[in-house]
Amino acid sequence: MFTGIVRERGTLVSVEDAEGGVRLGVDAPLTAGAASVGDSISVSGVCLTAVDVSDGQVAFDVVPETLGRTTLGAATAGTEVNIEPALRAGEPLGGHYVQGHVDGVGSVRQVSREGEALRVTFEAPRELLRYCVVKGSVAVDGVSLTIAALDDDAFAVALVPHTLEVTTLGTLAIGDRVNLEVDVLAKYVERLVAR
Repeated sequence: MFTGIVRERGTLVSVEDAEGGVRLGVDAPLTAGAASVGDSISVSGVCLTAVDVSDGQVAFDVVPETLGRTTLGAATAGTEVNIEPALRAGEPLGGHYVQGHVDGVGSVRQVSREGEALRVTFEAPRELLRYCVVKGSVAVDGVSLTIAALDDDAFAVALVPHTLEVTTLGTLAIGDRVNLEVDVLAKYVERLVAR
């Protein structure tokens, strides 16, 4: 489990074919320094298992299911990614409960400056938007964000300067694709109410 509070911006250094999927190599020295093989690490919102840790880098095997459901299927060497190690008992829960199980892919519709902050509107699949509420939580590329506005086919967030600095969201442009994970609690409530 994760919190959506990014700990490091990493860089993909390799994307290699590996038994039906790919092996991603990520340069992330802070994370690698505390990681072990078998650890769960969020890479731009996707929970992956470390298969090798050495020299400030972590490698992950990514299966076709994950490649087809996330933006990792289009990843290339040189791409920056948001990195968060799994939450450990006793650590603060600063964001919201994030599983690293991407629900779908959205795209940037609009980016506008609001002083030192940015307001970004994301187009999202309608089947995900039903779990969204204004002032509720959503994870975008693994970053825990608060929904500022919502309509039938999109939602908007306000990105503060700190988030712009420490995550990849400060480089978003119109048309960019992002991994989306809606609040898991909303999905549980829907299932319980439906019964």
